[in-house]
Amino acid sequence: MRSRDPEALVAQAVAGDRGALARLLTAVERGGPPARAVARLVHPKAGHAYTVGVTGAPGSGKSTLTDALISHLRARSCAVAVLAVDPSSPYTGGAILGDRVRMQGHDGDDGVFVRSMASRGHLGGLALATPEAIRALDAAGFPLVLVETVGVGQVEVEIAGWADTTVVVVNPGWGDAVQANKAGLLEVADVFVVNKADRDGTAATRRDLDQMLDLGGGRAGSWRPPIVATVASTGAGVPDLWDAVTAHRAHLGDTGELVERRRARAAAELRAVLVRRIELRVAGLAGGPDFPEAVAAVLDGRTDPWSAVDELLSGMEPVWPAD
Repeated sequence: MRSRDPEALVAQAVAGDRGALARLLTAVERGGPPARAVARLVHPKAGHAYTVGVTGAPGSGKSTLTDALISHLRARSCAVAVLAVDPSSPYTGGAILGDRVRMQGHDGDDGVFVRSMASRGHLGGLALATPEAIRALDAAGFPLVLVETVGVGQVEVEIAGWADTTVVVVNPGWGDAVQANKAGLLEVADVFVVNKADRDGTAATRRDLDQMLDLGGGRAGSWRPPIVATVASTGAGVPDLWDAVTAHRAHLGDTGELVERRRARAAAELRAVLVRRIELRVAGLAGGPDFPEAVAAVLDGRTDPWSAVDELLSGMEPVWPAD
C-alpha cells in the first residue's frame, strides 16, 4: 500500500523508490504541515547535489537543450534529476507538462528523474517549494539537479537564484543590450548559450553578449560568463556547454564563492519562510472579529489606518502555533 506518512516516504525515497519520491514532491508542492514535515526530514540528508539552472526566453529551446544535457550526462553514467518549473494551467492550476513530454525518451532509465512543478502564478509559493523540492531530490541520491524555468521574468530570475550555476539560453538575433538588462539576464547568467546556432545571426548575438559583458554587466566577481554555441536538436555544442558548467563549478570551489552563494540562498529562504508565516498571521487578523471594527473606526474618523493596525497587531500572539 502507498504510504502518506512523510517519514515512511522519505525512507522509501532514499532507498530508491521513485513512486515515494514523486509523492514527496507532491507534498512539497501542496504545502502545509506535510510539506513542513518533509522539509524537516530531508534537510539532514541533503546538501550533496550540485544544482544547475537553465532559463531563457520561451521558444529558445531550453527543454530540448536540457534533454540533450541529460543524454550527455547519462553517457557518462551520471544520475540526474530535472525539476521543470512550468506555467500554471488556467483551468486546473497544475503544470503544463510540455517539458516532460520532450524528455520522455529517458523513461525507464533509473538514472533519470523528471518532475514538472506548477508555478500556480504565485512567486511566494515557488520561492518556498523550489528549494524543498531540490533538497528532496538531493536526499534521494541525485548528485546533479537541473532546474529548468519556463521563460524570462521575475519568477524565472527568482528560481535561477536557487542554482549553483545558471545557464541562460538565447537564440540568434535575440534582443539587444537594453532588453537583456531589462530581463535581468546579465545578473543571473554564469554561462550563456546561443542555441539554434545553425541559424543566421549567431556571430552577431555572440558579439552583442560580449559587448554587454565588456560594459560591466553580469554577476560581480572574477568569473566572466563564457558564451557557448549549441544546436540542441542535434547535440552539437552540448559537450562544450557541460565543460563550461564544470569549469564554473571548479571556479566556485576554488574561490570559496560556492559557500557564499549557498549562504545567501539559505538567508533568502529564511526570509521567504518568515514572510509567508507573517502573511498567514496577518490573514488571520484580517479575518478576525476585531477587523470590521477597525475598518469602521477608520471610516468614521475615530482613528487613522496606522493606529488601527498598531491596535490589531497588539493582539498578535508572539509565538507561532505549530501550524
